[in-house]
Amino acid sequence: MEEKTDILSLTLEELEAKMLQFGDKKYRAGQVFRWLHVNKADSFDKMTNISAQTKAILNEHFYINSLKIQKRLVSKADNTVKYLYVLPDGGKVETVLMEYHHGNSICLSTQVGCKMGCRFCASTKAGFVRNLQPSEILLQIYETERDSGRTVDSIVLMGIGEPLDNYDNVMKFLSLLSHKSGRNMSLRHVSLSTCGLVDRIYDLAEKNLGLTLSVSLHAPNDEKRSEIMPINDRYPIERLIKACDDYFKKTGRRISFEFALIKDVNDDKDTADKLIALLKPLGVCHVNLIPINEIREGGYSKSPKAAEFCKRLCDGGINATVRRTLGADIEAACGQLRRDNM
Repeated sequence: MEEKTDILSLTLEELEAKMLQFGDKKYRAGQVFRWLHVNKADSFDKMTNISAQTKAILNEHFYINSLKIQKRLVSKADNTVKYLYVLPDGGKVETVLMEYHHGNSICLSTQVGCKMGCRFCASTKAGFVRNLQPSEILLQIYETERDSGRTVDSIVLMGIGEPLDNYDNVMKFLSLLSHKSGRNMSLRHVSLSTCGLVDRIYDLAEKNLGLTLSVSLHAPNDEKRSEIMPINDRYPIERLIKACDDYFKKTGRRISFEFALIKDVNDDKDTADKLIALLKPLGVCHVNLIPINEIREGGYSKSPKAAEFCKRLCDGGINATVRRTLGADIEAACGQLRRDNM
């Protein structure tokens, strides 16, 4: 028996080729694509302007992937909504919908679990299972909009998983997201967060997509960074910072550096001064200071010095802000809900 194809993961061009292969007309692919990505149809039978013959082809050769909500938590403080989604194979991922003055932003997962092993992160504690397909990344948007009744205006790829470790599927997701016949979202409304996979940063620079690249730095030197982030042993800070500099020169897009402040680990004045010295030569960049989310197995505590650290960076000529904490009452940091439900 022929294995059915995940239609939500197909580009319009791939779908056109498939429809021609199965004896239908090319333009039908465009109609189906709009039903999937504009109307968010979850069944071929809901596609009212598609002929019975085409529906028969679709049902025979394709399936529409799906996610199910296992748990939904709503913050009483700021309207943040956190979802635990179950994949068809039983895997679980988290998605967070956040409300800002400029609109709704969604934090998406790109893998089931994570390989990177960052010491303070709940996502990596339960281990890596597999990469998400493009459809499974997209569906976090579609299902969240369906359930919440809110429209997603911007996206951060900062949930469970390392986006650049699932490079091909993430690039296809971005292509589907921005396709003019589909959702047609500008990638300037997308931020991609990486722990620093240098080779993939260069690959991303070549694509020049217009998105914002956020690099999780968390320390200004190799000794301290390797202690917090094992990936630093593979891609030391000197290589990472050069890649960031080359990325900016290639794309003209400033880089945002994520810096999770950990009490008595990286929140002192000496660390701030070393961070200034490290980033000043880059010219245009931004440091996003994150009050760390404490996890039971982490052994790290939130620093009380965020405002002081931020001021020192700004006084040293580095553009820095402290990230607003959302969903604190529902533990909205990625990885915690999945871990607790395993």
